[in-house]
Amino acid sequence: MTGTSSSTRFVLPIAALTIAATACTVTINRDDADFNARAAVDAWVAMWNSYDLDLVDELFLTDSNVTYLSSEREGAITGIDAVREHHVGFGFVSGGEPPDATLWVEDVEVSTPGGIAVVTGTWYFRRGADATAELQRGPVTFVYVPTDDGYRIAHAHFADY
Repeated sequence: MTGTSSSTRFVLPIAALTIAATACTVTINRDDADFNARAAVDAWVAMWNSYDLDLVDELFLTDSNVTYLSSEREGAITGIDAVREHHVGFGFVSGGEPPDATLWVEDVEVSTPGGIAVVTGTWYFRRGADATAELQRGPVTFVYVPTDDGYRIAHAHFADY
């Protein structure tokens, strides 16, 4: 994996996100020969579109090493407790409660230097079902590290365009 890179572009249909958010959890196994960026992003998008707080612990490192830079606030969010609380602030609850909004990621690219995976893309967010509603967007970076439980997000960084 060291020194390799690949590029994938995909668009997730809104209906598929709703189904994915309620139908399954994607596991990214550490033993995979290649890190699956699409599965990783799909799992994160499903978490976001379900507002399921329990999925935060399935996708992120669950210790003090996880960091998160949000487009919604200044400063670093450090540690899993702070990352959970940040998601609670958006309305995430245990078991989930899908919001009246949809988030998706396009232009996904991945590089895998030294056994970690750096995933970049552009996030899009729209409130409500109205396709003419304001569309927010910006760059996103996830840094995934291998753990005994598969790859987990060690760092996430969101910004706005």
